[in-house]
Amino acid sequence: MTSTAPTSPGGVAGLHPAYFALVMATGIVSVACHLHGWTTVARALFYLNLGFYPALWLLTLARVVRHRGRVAADFLHHGRSVGFFTTVAATCVLGSQCLLVGDSFRAASALWFAGIALWAVLTYAIFTIITVKPDKPALADGIHGGWLVAVVAAQSVAVLGAQLAPGFGEGAPHALVFSLAMWLGGGMLYLWIISLIFYRYTFFPMSPSDLAPPYWINMGAAAISTLAGTMLVAAAPHSPVLEQVLPFVRGFTVFWWATATWWIPMLVILGVWRHGFRRFPLRYDPLYWGAVFPLGMYTVCTLRIATAVDAPFLAGIARAFIYVAVGAWALAAGGMVVTLLRRAPAAR
Repeated sequence: MTSTAPTSPGGVAGLHPAYFALVMATGIVSVACHLHGWTTVARALFYLNLGFYPALWLLTLARVVRHRGRVAADFLHHGRSVGFFTTVAATCVLGSQCLLVGDSFRAASALWFAGIALWAVLTYAIFTIITVKPDKPALADGIHGGWLVAVVAAQSVAVLGAQLAPGFGEGAPHALVFSLAMWLGGGMLYLWIISLIFYRYTFFPMSPSDLAPPYWINMGAAAISTLAGTMLVAAAPHSPVLEQVLPFVRGFTVFWWATATWWIPMLVILGVWRHGFRRFPLRYDPLYWGAVFPLGMYTVCTLRIATAVDAPFLAGIARAFIYVAVGAWALAAGGMVVTLLRRAPAAR
């Protein structure tokens, strides 16, 4: 999910496949506000997402029709292809918004099934293309935090499925076993990919440009895995299978939360090194939404795990972290608005 290449044009042609992270970030911050009782902010962000999501699909479809070559090139690119997974996560995060903030089970269910379809198509298409294409980059050039959006996509399906399952009646046990499988499969992917990322961190030279905002997904993927685990714990009474493995699910959920927490100081230190010591310019990039999302997700998952493992003192972390998440969203949104306003005269 590397940034747009210097030769990429602006407008629809240069639309980054990962721009759906805007919906992901807006959606999870909205959910965090809802859970903290910030109803007005939560609903405002929900209404914004109801505009962002279809607008991004229209732009994406326009790009497919008018710039098929660039879309095909993105699918063949090790760095940019994984950005398409943001469509899955955005769809399911919006579904969670519809369920929690919009109180619409039907809309959330429709988005869940759409998310499953997108996940299935993109997962096997992207990993097949990456596997069989003849020309591949070196590990240091090809791997980055954006690869973990594949994990986020799978876990977003698990999160929404576990939330919806109690409303499916007799179908609840089936939906929950499917969500459990998605959770475990996403965890498998995280362990594979993060091993390569950590190897890249520690055995190859790192320049400031290498530490792009998607590296925050190192934490975000673990955070959404935590959230998925807490949702499965909450829904366990509706599934005999989940009840049998409940101690394992709780323990593995704590593992994910500890992993996400470990990453936060590390990523902050690397950010200080990047922008403070190496003076890398801090300016708006659509990929910064991939850094906002993990902050919102950590807020939500910490609040949920406080209940799932009976550790109410953890809720205090979430109450403090929500200010970080909302502040980061506001900064990214401000940067986006300013950038669009500056480009508007040139477009005319």
